Amino acid sequence: MKKVLLSLLLSGATLGVASAQVEIGLKVSPSITHLRAGSLENGLQNEKAKLGIGGGIIVDYFFGENYAFGTGLELTGKGGTISYFDPALNRREQQKIGLQYLQVPVTVKLFTNDIATDTKLYFQLGGSLNAAIAGRLGGEKYYTDPATQEKTKAAKHVIIPDVGLRAGFGVERQLGKSTRVLAGLSYHRGLLNIDNYFEDERGFREVELKNSEFALDLGMKF
Repeated sequence: MKKVLLSLLLSGATLGVASAQVEIGLKVSPSITHLRAGSLENGLQNEKAKLGIGGGIIVDYFFGENYAFGTGLELTGKGGTISYFDPALNRREQQKIGLQYLQVPVTVKLFTNDIATDTKLYFQLGGSLNAAIAGRLGGEKYYTDPATQEKTKAAKHVIIPDVGLRAGFGVERQLGKSTRVLAGLSYHRGLLNIDNYFEDERGFREVELKNSEFALDLGMKF
């Protein structure tokens, strides 16, 4: 009896592995990013968006014909320009913030049946785990505060971790037996307050600084 049960378990595991399909590819994602900024005092606010570029590895693990767990590894640029009233200078100041993140998507991708020959729509929903790996303020790695003249490393102005929500849709077309191209749009919304400067170093109250990104996703799976 034990041998029969063991055989059934091994057969089920083998069938599960055989039926699972993993698709791997590469993508590039030009984007428009900005920072959702606010504070109780000092009028911290978003001023301008910035153009970014990202890319990375796509990994789609299918657990059904039209359903996949979408993950991978991405390197992307985020940031924007913010402004605030500096009481020490009695004027408004601007900061142009540029950040680089490593991201691991954690999403579900849903595919339609063919809407045309070898062509499907896909919808993606989930989140991502992100880590800031570099930063610049005004294009420089170090920032000299105009009020205090204190020099700090730009990357230290934000916390390292971030968690984001993402939603997107697009079209995927099969070109060969295992080659597919895709094009889509996605929105990425940071959930964590990434500020590590205005509250701690300048004493601003209830500061909020969060990432937002709209991306054009272009890729190929092999």
